[in-house]
Amino acid sequence: MSEHSEEKRCRVVVLISGSGTNLQSIIDSAAGENSPYAVCAVISNKAEAYGLTRAQTAGIATEVINHRDYPDREGFDSALIETIDQYQPDLVVLAGFMRILTPGFVRHYSGRLLNIHPSLLPKYQGLHTHQRALEAGDREHGATVHFVTEELDGGPPIVQATVPIEPNDSAETLAQRVQVQEHLIYPLAVQWFAEGRLRMNGERAELDGQPLPPCGQRIDSRA
Repeated sequence: MSEHSEEKRCRVVVLISGSGTNLQSIIDSAAGENSPYAVCAVISNKAEAYGLTRAQTAGIATEVINHRDYPDREGFDSALIETIDQYQPDLVVLAGFMRILTPGFVRHYSGRLLNIHPSLLPKYQGLHTHQRALEAGDREHGATVHFVTEELDGGPPIVQATVPIEPNDSAETLAQRVQVQEHLIYPLAVQWFAEGRLRMNGERAELDGQPLPPCGQRIDSRA
């Protein structure tokens, strides 16, 4: 018998739009015998998203809600909330979900909504982060797991992983190395939340009752 029974595990719903590599890392971590969380559903706004196949292979319920079926963001987000809440999640995880969420959606899941962004926030909010880091001449780059607030990519950071930028890096090679780190830190943040160690308190994230630094906990991939 595992330490965490299915009934006591933190219930996680994951939202995706694409291939679901971060989703896979979360599924793999949840499969551990003593994992404190279980992925109870994966929801996508795109029926062709390969992440849905990953979830089905793992025996996880899947749903598709096509944003094109709704006249506006509010209508789509309302339908999304209704579907998510059927699974009674303790935590909602954005894993490559390529939609800008409405303030009402974010408020509904305030303090229990996580995202991962491919930069060392607050640097490079938005898109094309790897190319922007290269063009700026940065010496390091990375990824950040953060709580989601109404500010795009602006919620309290939880954990960051850094990678050195090499002289011959392209946006593609840099992205590949950053993604390796994403697959380590995202399940870690989900685990912290599931264990009751992580919470959002105002504009800061707290771990074990202590405020995290403004950039979150740093993990250096060279360590």
